Parts: sequence; structure tokens; C-alpha cells
Amino acid sequence: MKIKAYQHKVQYYETDQMGVVHHSNYIRWFEEARLDFLEQIGAEYADMEKEGYISPVVSISCDYINRTVFGETVSVISKLERFNGVKYSLSYKVMDAATKELRATGKSSHCFLTKEGKLVSLKKDSPKFYHIMAAAVGNETEKIQ
Repeated sequence: MKIKAYQHKVQYYETDQMGVVHHSNYIRWFEEARLDFLEQIGAEYADMEKEGYISPVVSISCDYINRTVFGETVSVISKLERFNGVKYSLSYKVMDAATKELRATGKSSHCFLTKEGKLVSLKKDSPKFYHIMAAAVGNETEKIQ
């Protein structure tokens, strides 16, 4: 399955007084890329919520490599690193879409809960989403050329 990297054009409001993207925005881009990745593999987050599941962030990290500025477009390459039916983690690479220069890397971990906050095993409670996620482990989005 070909999965395309998430594309984001840097907006002016995302920059600080120095004209550089504020560090908090990379975390937002990871979240946008995660939801895009889930949609592309067929596990759209809105569908999970309709079935009563949520997937909060357990941990997140970002390593800043080089600055990104207003007007640039970045590709966020996502990879589903691990999935065990209860928790999953992704890695991210933020690259300049034009130059392919690496701007940041990161990781996020998530779990599955009911809307009431009870831990969920997708293998038992939602085989459909379990099989979709299990099949996607190791998949990395491809850079859009």
C-alpha cells in the first residue's frame, strides 16, 4: 500500500518573532500526520470515535534539527513502529518538501480507551481496527515528489 507523506505549508501565525516556526507547532504537525496516516490505512480516527474508542497521547518527543520558516512546505513522513492491540507508537521525520532537508524527528505513543477512559484491546473489542493496524506496522509514508 502506498501511503503519502503529510504535506503542510507553514503559516505566518506558526512563526515566532524571529520568523522561525515555534517549536510547539512540530507537535501539532505530528498529530496532523498521525491522523492522515490512520485515514490512509483505513483506520480513520473519526470512525474509531463513532465506535466509542479514543486514542490519547501517552508520550511525545521532538528533536529539532534545523529551522523551518514561513512559506515553506514540509513533508511529515510517518511510520507505525509498534502496535500490540492496546498501544501503538509512530515515528516522524519532518523534511523540507523542496530540498528534502531534515528539519525535525519525533516519536509519539498512544493507547486505546473507551470514551469513559477504560483501556481497550482492539484484538478483542474491534477486530476490524486491530487487523488494519497490525497490517500497517512497519509502513512508512513515502515522500511526495
